Amino acid sequence: MTVMKTTAGALALGLTTALVAPAAAQTLNVAWSQDATGLDPHTQPGFAAIRLLELVYEPLVRLDANLELQPAVAESWSFSEDGTQLTFQLDPDAMFHDGTPVTSADVRASFERILDEATSAVARANYTSITGIETPDDHTVIFQLDGPDAPILNGMASVNAAIVPASAIEAGTIGTEIVGSGPFTLAERTPNANARLVAFEDWHGSDVAYDEIAVSVLPDETAILAALRAGQADFALINDPLVATLVPQTPGLELNTAPTLSYYVLQLNPSRTPMDALALRQAISCAIDRQDILDAALLGEGEVTGPLTSPAYRSDPAGLFCYEQDQDRARELLAEAGYPDGFSAQIMAATGEPPTASGIAQLVQAQLGEVGIELEIEMQEMNVYIDRWLAGDFDMAVALNGGRVDPYTMYNRYWTRAGNLQRVANYIDDTLDALMQQGRTETDEATRREIFAEFESHLAEMAPWVWLFTGNTYTAQTEAVDGFEPSPTGSLFGLVDVTLSD
Repeated sequence: MTVMKTTAGALALGLTTALVAPAAAQTLNVAWSQDATGLDPHTQPGFAAIRLLELVYEPLVRLDANLELQPAVAESWSFSEDGTQLTFQLDPDAMFHDGTPVTSADVRASFERILDEATSAVARANYTSITGIETPDDHTVIFQLDGPDAPILNGMASVNAAIVPASAIEAGTIGTEIVGSGPFTLAERTPNANARLVAFEDWHGSDVAYDEIAVSVLPDETAILAALRAGQADFALINDPLVATLVPQTPGLELNTAPTLSYYVLQLNPSRTPMDALALRQAISCAIDRQDILDAALLGEGEVTGPLTSPAYRSDPAGLFCYEQDQDRARELLAEAGYPDGFSAQIMAATGEPPTASGIAQLVQAQLGEVGIELEIEMQEMNVYIDRWLAGDFDMAVALNGGRVDPYTMYNRYWTRAGNLQRVANYIDDTLDALMQQGRTETDEATRREIFAEFESHLAEMAPWVWLFTGNTYTAQTEAVDGFEPSPTGSLFGLVDVTLSD
C-alpha cells in the first residue's frame, strides 16, 4: 500500500490551575482538567500527556478522525510481497524544531530506543517483530520483520512511537528538552498550571491558521465551563458527561461528541490472593451490573462493551461470560472459590482522570457489597496512580484505558507473554498468548475477526479484568472556533485545522 502526502493537524493537552490570560486574536485559548505527568513520548501512558505531546511530536503515520492511516513524518509506505519488510519514504520537508531535518537515522534511533527494555516504552510490544532497521539513504527506512505483522502500521500511528532526534537520545535529554517535528513547539510550561505552544513555521504539514495555543489546566470542570461562558477559553476538553450536557444549554457554545475506543474497566490483580482464584474473579464479573454503573456514572452516555471496542471487531457483549448481573451465581462462585462469606480488598482510582472514577468506584463498592465483598476505596493523585498502576501495585483498579483500531496493538502489551505491561495485567495463559500471535501474523481480515472473537470470549471468561463500557469524547468550543473534527481516539490533533474568527 502506498499513500500520497496529505495535510494534518495537532493539539495540546491541559497544563494549568489558573487560566492563561487571553492573548492576541491569533491565540487559541484551550482549557482542560489534567496536566501531563511527563514529557517523554515513549514512556507516557496517560491521556493528558498524550494529548499535549501529540502537538509537539510526530510518529511515522497517524490516524485521522475516520480511523484511516495518514502520513506524518513518512509520506509513503509499502510492504514487501511476503510481508517481512516494511519500507517508509520520509517527507523530505520534515524538520525538527531545532532546524535539523528528520532523517532515517532519527527513525532508527527512535525505534531502537523504544525496543530497548531499559527505556520502559509503553508501546514496546507493538514492535517486537522488528529484527533490523536499514537506512539506505536519509529518507528511506526499511524495517525487517520476523514475519507478516498485519497490525504494525496501526501500532506506529501513536505518539508513543514518536520520532525524536538521534542526537537527543544520545545526549539523554528526551523528556527534558522538548524537540519534536510537530506543528507546535512547547515555548513555556508551568506544571499543573499552564502552557504556551507556538506554531512551528517550518512544519511540513498544513499551515496553522493562528499563532499559538495557550493552555490552562482547571481541575474543576465546572470552572472550564465557566471559562467558556466568559470567553476566557475558546476550546475545551470535557471529561465529565454531566458538564458536557450543560454545554448546549449556553447560547454561543457548541458541543462536539464522538464515541470513543477507550474503555472503562475494573482491573483485578490475579497475582494476589484471593484474585488468583478463577471462580472468585468470575464471581466479581457476575456481581457487576454494567448498565447500572454506566447509567449512574456516565448518565448512560456510552455503551456496555466487551474487551474489543474497535468498530471492525466489536460484537454483542451479551454472548460473553456473565455479562448480565447474576448475584446468585456470584455467591455460588464465591463459595466455590472458598469465600462463602465474601472477602475484603482495596480498590484504587485516580482523581481527575476520568472525573467519573470516584463515582464508578463507589458503585462497584456498593454492588460487590451486596454479595459480601467489602471494598475500601483509595483515591490517588494521577501521578501516584500511574506509578502504582505500572507497578501492578493494587488489588483492584478503576481504569480508563486507551483503545486501538486493531485488537493486537490494543492488547498485546497486556495479554502476551512478552508484553511490556504484563505486570499490569498480572495474568497470561497459553490460549491468550497463542491467539494474539495468530492475530498478529494473519492477514485475512475475516479470519482475524474469528481469531479475536475467540480471544475476547476467552478473556471475558477468565476475568482477569472486568470490562464495563465505553463512553464518548467531548470537546466544547465557542462560536469563534471552526473546523475541529472529533476523533474516536480522543485525539485533539485536529486543532491544527481550526480557524478563529475575530
